[in-house]
Amino acid sequence: MNDSDPVPMRLLVALNALRAFEAVARRLSVKAAAEELNVTPSAVSHQLRGLEERLGVDLLRRAGQRLELTETGAILASELTAGFLRIAGAVGRVRRDRAVGPLRISLLPTFATHWLSPRLAAYPFDRRGFELQLSTTQAVVDLAAGEADAAVRHGCGSWPGLLADRLFAESVVLLGHGGCAGAGPEALRRRLGTCNLFLSQHRKRDFELWNAALPGGPLAFRGVTVVDSAGLALRAAIDGAGMTLAGYEIAAADIRAGRLADLFGHRVATGKGYYLAYPVALARDSRLRNLRAWLLEQAGGP
Repeated sequence: MNDSDPVPMRLLVALNALRAFEAVARRLSVKAAAEELNVTPSAVSHQLRGLEERLGVDLLRRAGQRLELTETGAILASELTAGFLRIAGAVGRVRRDRAVGPLRISLLPTFATHWLSPRLAAYPFDRRGFELQLSTTQAVVDLAAGEADAAVRHGCGSWPGLLADRLFAESVVLLGHGGCAGAGPEALRRRLGTCNLFLSQHRKRDFELWNAALPGGPLAFRGVTVVDSAGLALRAAIDGAGMTLAGYEIAAADIRAGRLADLFGHRVATGKGYYLAYPVALARDSRLRNLRAWLLEQAGGP
């Protein structure tokens, strides 16, 4: 904020009380206002009494069986109605903006490059309701704040305030350059003793579990290089710089294409998976439902 910015005024009364008064002023009925606001008439009356006490003026008066606005009440009601209409319009515009155009999806870079990209040729981009805007980041975007409409996340499937559909569970394998395929276990063990292991910083515990359960005993590498992303570790393995431990499901397309080889055929479940996460309010959005159905189909079903 600079010196020319308007200074926000502090609201001296409860917003709920103003909302209750505005509804009563429009309807000239406590009962009708209570039905509109989905509260009890006594709750509305309590809000009105508190507002009048707070302001030190009468806003409404009885004229027989009818309610009437005082002069002060009429002025305040007019301003409040205009203000609430502006608020409703702003909210409506935000909702409309989010309800049209491409669905904005936040993706983990490794998921986007190694799982989604090989399948994008099959995505029906030309069909109405399937438009996408894709972005990749390692950060957890705030979906509630509108930073994206939905996200593919890695974890156990529980994020406060969000629904999450599991696309697939995860298991990890040791991967090397495709040229390593076909080598016997003993030859591989001798070779790995002279190789470097590229390990994502998030895979340290997974590697310990995988290595401890490896038939024939754990492996020893010449060195271990910790990197900040699984994508970089996979790229190093594809380029023949060393080996990596990664999710089999993420690397499956590279294995089928011969760019990577599952060296021991030894898979260990991590207890985690990849999920499509989205706010509850978006659950019935046709664009989200279209993407969800397509992702689940590509992943092999719910």
